[in-house]
Amino acid sequence: MAYKPTFKLSIMTPEALLYQNDVESIFLTGDTGEYELLPYHYPILGILTKSNIIINWREAVPIKFGLIKFFANDCVILVEELERIRPQKVKKEEDIAVDTDSKV
Repeated sequence: MAYKPTFKLSIMTPEALLYQNDVESIFLTGDTGEYELLPYHYPILGILTKSNIIINWREAVPIKFGLIKFFANDCVILVEELERIRPQKVKKEEDIAVDTDSKV
């Protein structure tokens, strides 16, 4: 089996760690264009715009914007992710009865 070089990727929001793993590549959209990072890339600091972070050409993480630091084969991306769709709460029959009484 052939050796495939990887680097450590961590994608974080202020609230949580979204992704952490060793990866072969990531594809990003920055403020000056699109680029792909591979293992042993030259050190980089950058700003990311609204797009998807494509991981190993298999997974995508949608973001509003973010910051990236790649140094010593370690990539850290701080992002504000796009809002996730949250299921709305289903009202119980008792709640509906209370709502209609209060409107009368």
